[in-house]
Amino acid sequence: MIVLSCLQARAILSARQESREECAVSLDLNLTESRMELEPEGVSFSDGQRLSWQAVEAIAEAETVCYRIANDTAEPISFYSEMVGRFYSLMPTRRAPTMRVAGFPMHRIKGIDPHEDTLRKIRTIAPVAGSVLDTTTGLGYTAIEAARKADSVLTIELDPTALMVARLNPWSHELFANPKITQRIGNAYDVVQELPDASFARIFHDPPTFSLAGELYSEEFYGHLHRLLTHSGRLFHYIGNLNSPHGRTVSRGVIRRLKAIGFSRVLPRQEAFGVVGLKG
Repeated sequence: MIVLSCLQARAILSARQESREECAVSLDLNLTESRMELEPEGVSFSDGQRLSWQAVEAIAEAETVCYRIANDTAEPISFYSEMVGRFYSLMPTRRAPTMRVAGFPMHRIKGIDPHEDTLRKIRTIAPVAGSVLDTTTGLGYTAIEAARKADSVLTIELDPTALMVARLNPWSHELFANPKITQRIGNAYDVVQELPDASFARIFHDPPTFSLAGELYSEEFYGHLHRLLTHSGRLFHYIGNLNSPHGRTVSRGVIRRLKAIGFSRVLPRQEAFGVVGLKG
């Protein structure tokens, strides 16, 4: 599968301007590098596909969406969800892409890339071991990184449209290939109620904003997360910039509710834009 963004398209056009006959760029959004031939009509890829210069130029101008190359055609990785009434798309960065939902990126991308953003979240509750719950799959980055050390990972996604985007993202391949990862479709608020006590040693909770999913910030929901953790289990809860006015307001409520339902300590982790709750 070939996936290009404006970054790779611009590198290809630059090579054309230099009158080169071939060039090397990534065809999987910065994971590996491949060579291709530059012909008068367009680009020829190693898998036999071709793309016109007009199509390459169109990709170069699109800064907020990546393109899958299929049947010699560039198709935007963007889908409309009837379920939630929003568009989902794969948005490029200089490293791992993020998912854009209703125009908003789902990872930090200012001064940091989504891969490093994920690693910072993982490190807040290291060592990651045993069974792990990831309450919001998205592109699956958290589940993938957790599965490198954990025995098993259960990850929950509300909207199947998000997984359509993930399947076309080269960085999400392990979400569908790693046998340690189990996926569930449903609202995390409902799914956690079905899970048995003390099922997880670590929980990653990275919900949408409070205005979009207030139930995932409720004391009742937190009570289930506390119930699901083993003794000495740890929870990471993403909030956003804790030093911003909005972040300070949300974090105060989150910390108060987490303590109210039994977390022994709740610690701010500004480097990961969240808080850590310790059980026991």
